[in-house]
Amino acid sequence: MSEHQTGILVVEDEQEIRRFIRQTLERAGYRVFEAATLRQALDDVVARRPEFVVLDLGLPDGDGTDFVRAVRDWSRMPVLILSARSDEANKITALDAGADDYLTKPFSVGELLARVRALLRRAEAGSGAGAAQVRFGEVEVDLARRTVTRGGEAVHLTALEYRLLVVLLANAGKVMTHRQLLREVWGAAYVDSTHYLRIYVGHLRQKLEADPTQPAHLRTEIGVGYRFQL
Repeated sequence: MSEHQTGILVVEDEQEIRRFIRQTLERAGYRVFEAATLRQALDDVVARRPEFVVLDLGLPDGDGTDFVRAVRDWSRMPVLILSARSDEANKITALDAGADDYLTKPFSVGELLARVRALLRRAEAGSGAGAAQVRFGEVEVDLARRTVTRGGEAVHLTALEYRLLVVLLANAGKVMTHRQLLREVWGAAYVDSTHYLRIYVGHLRQKLEADPTQPAHLRTEIGVGYRFQL
């Protein structure tokens, strides 16, 4: 991945800091986009498709961790937190949400660029971001826009149904245990509530499978969990 071909989205509400970061990155050969709000960042990451994000946590219309969680539904691109929040709790929260690294303000130019280079190398080694669209049977899932269609017609999924589908798609071909799925979708307090899974997998099969009684994609691994099969 060449530096001169890498697009970086800088999400920072303070204009002077945002301009400084942009100039620093552009001098290093990167192509830079700017966003000052959470909403703009979410729009830009879909429209501009950057390969990397430098993200402040304290945004005027929300928290940067909300951006990370939304993006992690469909992309593994590196996200570097650049924040004045230096306490351990904020760092843990951001990293648990899916951020790749955390650099506190004030920061040195050298360290910022070194962190960017290191994360880009790791992303390249790991093949970078996942596909934004998944197709199976007559179904198309646009993970960036959070839409699902079947035979060209929109399919309405509840928030939990969609989250369950996204987790299964992200682990396509892999057997996901009941506890893994419950933890990912409902949270750690629900890891023994396997009846939730039966109900919601049943809903997804009714909405997405050609024959819900003989599912071709949302497969049961008896006694273990479920597997999504393309």
